[in-house]
Amino acid sequence: MEANLRLDRNMRIIGTSATGLETVFDTHPSVGGEDTAPTPMEILLQAMAACSFMDVVSIVRKKRKTVTNLEINAKAERAKEHPMVFQKVHLTYILTSPDAEEADLNRAVELSQKTYCGASAMFKRSGCEVTWETVIKRM
Repeated sequence: MEANLRLDRNMRIIGTSATGLETVFDTHPSVGGEDTAPTPMEILLQAMAACSFMDVVSIVRKKRKTVTNLEINAKAERAKEHPMVFQKVHLTYILTSPDAEEADLNRAVELSQKTYCGASAMFKRSGCEVTWETVIKRM
C-alpha cells in the first residue's frame, strides 16, 4: 500500500492513493487552514467507522438479511495534551432492515470489532477504549 501527499494551499493537503483516488485534508483557520475538508484526526475517526461499516454490512448480508441502510455515529474523546490521541470512541450502529434482528446486528458488530476491523484494532492497540451500541430500525 502506498500514498502520496502534496500541499494544495495553506494547510490544505491532497492525498492520492496508488490507484489515483484522492482524499483532501485541511485544518482550522487558527492554525493556517481554511476549514475546507476534515482534519487528519477526523478522517482517522471516519476511516475506523468506515472499516467496521463495511464488515457489518457484509456480515449481515451473508446472514441473508436485507440491509436497507446502515449509519454509524462515531463520538470520540481525545487527550487534552499533545500528542492528542483518541482515548475513547463510542460507535452507534443504526441498521434499517425489514428482517434483521438485533442479535444479527450485534453479532456482526462483535465480529467486526473483535476479528476483522484492522482500523479498530489499531485504535485499541494504541490504548483507545472502543465501545458500541446497536439500534435496529424498521422501514
